[in-house]
Amino acid sequence: MFTGIIEALGKVSNLSKEGTNITFTLTCPFTNELKIDQSLAHNGVCLTVIDIKGEEYSVTAIDETLKKTNLGALTVGSKVNLERCMPANGRFDGHIVQGHVDQTGVVTNVIEQDGSWLYDFEYSNDGQNVTVEKGSICINGTSLTVFNSGINTFRVAIIPYTYEHTVFHTLKIGDIVNLEFDIVGKYIKKMITL
Repeated sequence: MFTGIIEALGKVSNLSKEGTNITFTLTCPFTNELKIDQSLAHNGVCLTVIDIKGEEYSVTAIDETLKKTNLGALTVGSKVNLERCMPANGRFDGHIVQGHVDQTGVVTNVIEQDGSWLYDFEYSNDGQNVTVEKGSICINGTSLTVFNSGINTFRVAIIPYTYEHTVFHTLKIGDIVNLEFDIVGKYIKKMITL
């Protein structure tokens, strides 16, 4: 389980295609603390560490993951939000994040507000996923609070710290992001539609 509190930015140093899979090699500040078989969220996508060599580690994304997330658009040099699993004795600073991306969305507007930023997003509405005013959303692995919640649209506000220490400073209109909707909301939605 994750909390959506980004620990560090990783950087893609290599990628290789193996059939329909892509193995990503990345560097990050805590590579020396990783171990093989460890789960690590990459832009909110839970992937397993399969190799560690010096300052680099590798993870593989299968076709299903590449189809449902923005990982397939990563290139050498891309920055990636990283979060390790929450330890059982750790603080719960964000919200419950599984690392299972529900779908992608698109950045539709970015407004700079003299020290903070507003980001608008749109996602396809198949009736399965919803946001609620002041509810939680996970965007590229970052736990955020929704406002201006509409049908398949919502807005978030980004403080300077989050802007600088996550991939938000790289996002522009038209960029695709990974969305994991609030697990409690998903269960409630499922119960209502049964």
